[in-house]
Amino acid sequence: MLTAKDIMNREVITVSADLPVNKLAALLTEKRISGVVVVDEEGCVQGVATVTDLIDQKKNLHIPTVAAILDAVIMLENPFKLDKEFKKMTGTTVGDIATTNPVTVSEDTTVSELATIMAEKGFHTLPVVADGKLTGVVGKTDIIRTISMGS
Repeated sequence: MLTAKDIMNREVITVSADLPVNKLAALLTEKRISGVVVVDEEGCVQGVATVTDLIDQKKNLHIPTVAAILDAVIMLENPFKLDKEFKKMTGTTVGDIATTNPVTVSEDTTVSELATIMAEKGFHTLPVVADGKLTGVVGKTDIIRTISMGS
């Protein structure tokens, strides 16, 4: 049974949280990739920044629905979601827009488990870690390549 270790890309493009957003956009465009892993000085995974995070910066702000009951105004949506969305839209660095505490997988995660995580969570990229350090990344194209090889 194939695992993440068998299909992962070991040449991972990483960035630091303090990289400006415009530099991230240029990097993703230049390398023709959809995301990067954000790491600290020791190589520990801090987050994932994707083209979706960049696109989110240009979307319209969603104003939450509220209900007025007597003299009270009640938000019908989570106010923390609005705060997070606003911070992401106004972010200037990768750390401002990246998804923090991303789902990571081990080198022993099977391809079927990888596919399940990607499908159920809507992820395109999964960082692979061993002993807390980034060792590779598995993308949807890696899964598709495995399928095309009949594995």
